[in-house]
Amino acid sequence: MAATPSSPVPALILAAGGGRRLGGRPKALLPYRGRPLVEHAVGVARAGGCAEPVVVLGAAAEQVRATARLDGCRLAENPDWESGMGSSLRAGLAALPPEAPAVLVLLVDTPGVTPAAVSRLLAAHAAGAGLAAAAYAGRRGHPVLIAAHHFAETLATARGDVGARALLAAHAEELTLVECGDIATPDDLDTPEDLARWTARSHLD
Repeated sequence: MAATPSSPVPALILAAGGGRRLGGRPKALLPYRGRPLVEHAVGVARAGGCAEPVVVLGAAAEQVRATARLDGCRLAENPDWESGMGSSLRAGLAALPPEAPAVLVLLVDTPGVTPAAVSRLLAAHAAGAGLAAAAYAGRRGHPVLIAAHHFAETLATARGDVGARALLAAHAEELTLVECGDIATPDDLDTPEDLARWTARSHLD
């Protein structure tokens, strides 16, 4: 089922991580352009054309709720966030509206993903892609788009830190790679050095 104005694709923002390699600073609350990083991810998803974002919280969930402006988002809490990304993906899928034709999965710690990249993935889905992923110089990255007919399998296979990787591997022949290297960057934010680099870059934008 392709995306239409009557069946918009929601974003699923995975923002539960505790930032272990960042000294235990929850990734959702890392500063980016003067606001928590999770707000940036929500803004990117909306500007790219996604419907109501579902934000999965975990580490410091109450602090995130109190600090970040997440009006208009569905908030899903993952009490098992320490087990890895798989549990957050399952929690987010369970919180989606039942009529969602697909979901665009966006990691909170990839600030180089742009609204234009989100739009390209949504366009791929509208053209018939049931599975799509952003690619950077031909290499698969994030975000990832998953059509509704794959939700059950995703729920069954998302475990530990695997997330959607098992699903994408099992359906490699169906996966549409959408080149985004000209409009986005795939770098994630895992270490203090990453944070310093992205903070400096944000001041130059």
